[in-house]
Amino acid sequence: MKKLLLFGAGLGMCIGASVARGQDTSPAPAAQPLGVTAERDSVKPRPRVHAIEYSNAYATRLEIHKIGSYAMLPLFGTEYYLGDRLIKGKASGNERSLHSGVALGIGALFTINTVTGAWNLWDSRKDPSGRSKRIVHSVLMTAADAGFALAAASAGDDDEGEGGDDANTHRAIALTSIGISTVGTVLMWFFK
Repeated sequence: MKKLLLFGAGLGMCIGASVARGQDTSPAPAAQPLGVTAERDSVKPRPRVHAIEYSNAYATRLEIHKIGSYAMLPLFGTEYYLGDRLIKGKASGNERSLHSGVALGIGALFTINTVTGAWNLWDSRKDPSGRSKRIVHSVLMTAADAGFALAAASAGDDDEGEGGDDANTHRAIALTSIGISTVGTVLMWFFK
């Protein structure tokens, strides 16, 4: 019994000394099965990236929109040439009619591209890839739409004569709209 008391006293002193030095005397945590994480684990899993799926209609509208953008610059060049001849007083009756026809063609083209572009912008609203570029393009093209509507409203009557203030205002508005829409188009063509 004496040996047992000595053993107990020695064990007590060892435990007391380890507690005094700051050592943890608690038992080791139980091993956990594989795949189970401890509650104290601070690493959080990354959120899952969701796939963005576009419909076939989106692709069709995009193709129509692209074809319209390629047709836009030749129409602008033709309209500029005809409008310049009108302002200088060198346009024939056919050129005057052609100027109006090309202007209507630009209006129709911008209507189609506005509808297809706005629809595809809505369909791509959840896709973060290229979002800023799409928004900037949309704002520029909407400004150009408004400018072309204003240019059409500022077009003088055939009876007023060429080269007047109305013609110069019309030309300035049209050229500004052409510039804005060209910047918006080049943004989409070259900055992928």
